[in-house]
Amino acid sequence: MIKNLQQQIHASQTGKVELVLRNAKVADVFSRTWLDADVGITAGKIVAVDYTRSLVGKTERDVEGQYVVPGFIDGHIHIESSMLTPSEFSRILLPHGITSVVTDPHEIANVNGAEGIQFMLDDAAKADMDIFVMLPSSVPGTSLENAGAVLHAKDLAPFMTHESVLGLAEVMDYPAVLNGDETMLEKLLLARAHNLIIDGHGAGLQHMQIRGYRTAGIHTDHECVTADEARDRVTQGMYVLIREGSAAKNLRDVLAAVTDANAHRFAFCTDDKHLDELIEEGSINYAVQLAIEEGMDPLLAITLGTFNAAQCYRLYEKGAVAPGYDADIVVLPSLTTIAPIAVFKNGQLVAQNGELLVARTERVEPSVAITQSVRIPTVTNADLQIAFPVSNRANVIEIIPNQIMTKKLVTEVPVENGYFVPSVEQDLLKLAIVERHHNLGNIQAAIVKGFGLQSGAVATTVAHDSHNALVLGTNDDDMIVALEALQRMQGGFVIVNEGKVIGELALPVSGLMTLLDADEACEQLHALHDALHVIHPPIDFHLFLTLSFIALPVIPQLKITDIGLFDVDLFEHIAIQIDK
Repeated sequence: MIKNLQQQIHASQTGKVELVLRNAKVADVFSRTWLDADVGITAGKIVAVDYTRSLVGKTERDVEGQYVVPGFIDGHIHIESSMLTPSEFSRILLPHGITSVVTDPHEIANVNGAEGIQFMLDDAAKADMDIFVMLPSSVPGTSLENAGAVLHAKDLAPFMTHESVLGLAEVMDYPAVLNGDETMLEKLLLARAHNLIIDGHGAGLQHMQIRGYRTAGIHTDHECVTADEARDRVTQGMYVLIREGSAAKNLRDVLAAVTDANAHRFAFCTDDKHLDELIEEGSINYAVQLAIEEGMDPLLAITLGTFNAAQCYRLYEKGAVAPGYDADIVVLPSLTTIAPIAVFKNGQLVAQNGELLVARTERVEPSVAITQSVRIPTVTNADLQIAFPVSNRANVIEIIPNQIMTKKLVTEVPVENGYFVPSVEQDLLKLAIVERHHNLGNIQAAIVKGFGLQSGAVATTVAHDSHNALVLGTNDDDMIVALEALQRMQGGFVIVNEGKVIGELALPVSGLMTLLDADEACEQLHALHDALHVIHPPIDFHLFLTLSFIALPVIPQLKITDIGLFDVDLFEHIAIQIDK
C-alpha cells in the first residue's frame, strides 16, 4: 500500500505515469462541466487530469475526443435476481461500464442464512468488479411467512467488520421499526455502532412513517414510485435510489422530482434485473441513457450514476475522474447511447467494444446445504382446492404487469361443486405457494388475475423474499407436475403443458442461482421464454419476474404467503371468499 501511494504521488508530480488517456473529454462531476484534458493513471489510481498535454505514459491511448466518465455504480441490487453467482454476474456487467455494485444478499440469506451470506462474500471476492455488501436486515422479511432462516443481530455481528460490508440492507419490516421492536432495533443500533449505513424500504410509507424511519437512522429508499414520494424522502434527509429493473420500472415517474438543487440526493439502482436483460441492456448505463432520453442533462445523469452513488455509500475514492480516485473509467463515443467503447478497472483495460477481456477465475463451490435446499412435499389435487361454500365473491390478486405492486380486486369467480375453477376466458387463474424449507406442509392457494395464461402451468422457487415454491396454472394437474419438476431440479423455473415439462432452467444454488456460465444460462433462459409463448402466445411483459414478487407481503396491496392471503393495507391475513 505504501509503495503504491509513493508511486502515485511521484507520478502526479513528475507527469510520468503508467497509462495516459489522451485527448479526452473528461466528465467533471464536481462542477458538472466537460474538460478537454489527458488522464494519467498509475498503480490503479488516477493521478492527473492534465490540460497541458505534458503527461508521459509507459502506455498511451488516444481516445480522440471521446467522453471519459467514471465507472458506473449500482446503488442497490440483489445479485441473486440475475440468476448468476457474484463472480459470473460481474462478467456480464463490466462491458456495460458497471465497475461497482452495492448488493443485498437477502435472497440467499432467506434460504441459507449466514452460510448464504458467507458464500456471496467469498464468491464476490473472485469478481472482476467491486462488489460491496449490505447485510440483510430482515430475515425473514416479516413474521407473515416462513423462510429458510432467521438472522438476529448476533448473527450479523461477525460480518460487520468485513472489508466489503458497507452497512445494513433494506429494512423491509417497517412495522418493527415504527413499533420499536427490540429485535429490529438491535440490528439498527449494531450498524450505527459500527458507523455503517442503513438502507430503507419505504414502499407506500407516508410522511409520518418516513419521519420515524429517518429517526431510526435509515439512510436511503429505493421504493419510490412517484415524484412526490421522492421529494418527501429527500426533504427528510434520505437519499433516493431511482429504480429501473426488470419488474419495477420507476425511473420515468420519479425523475420529475430531480432538480438542480436536490440532484445530489439521487442515484440510480436496479434492485432486481434478469440475466437476459442485463446482458442486452446493462443496468446503470441503461438508467443513465433513459434519463438522458427523458431530457436530463447528460452529465447530470452520469453524475447520478457515478459520483452520487459513491457519496451515498461513502465510497469516497470512487465516482469521479480526478486525482486520488480509483481508475475505474468508462470511455463513451456518444452521450446519446451509453454504450462503452472501453472500460478500465483499476487502470486495467477489462472490456472493449462490448467484449470482456479478462479470463474467468476459479469460482467458490457452494456447500451441499446450499445446493440441496429445496424440500417440496408431495402435493395432491385436494391440497390445491379453494372452497366456496357460501358465495362466489372473492378477494383476488390482480397483478400490474412489470410492477411489484398488485391490486386487491373483489369480484365474482367461477365455482363448480363448491370449489373455484380457473377460467382462461376471464383470466382468473389459480396460484399456490408451498413452503419448501422445513417440511412444514404449508400449502396455500389463491386466485389471480392478469397473467393471461392460455393453458398449462409455470412454477418457480424464486419468490421474494422467503423463496418458497410458487406455481401458477390453468389446471391442477399441470401445477402438480410443475412442482414435482422443481423438486427434481432443486429449484429454478419450469413450464408445463398438458402434463409435460416444455421448458426449464435449473437454479440449484439455494433455488436462486445457476452454476452455468452466463452465455449457457442465457441460452436456456431464452428457451424458457420460447416455451412460455406456447402457453401464453401474446405475452408482452416479464411474467416470471412479476410472479416472483407476488409473495412479498411488504408491497401493497394483496399478496400470498405460505400462511395465507395477505392484505398489505390492512396488514393482516384475509379470507379468499367474501360472504354475501
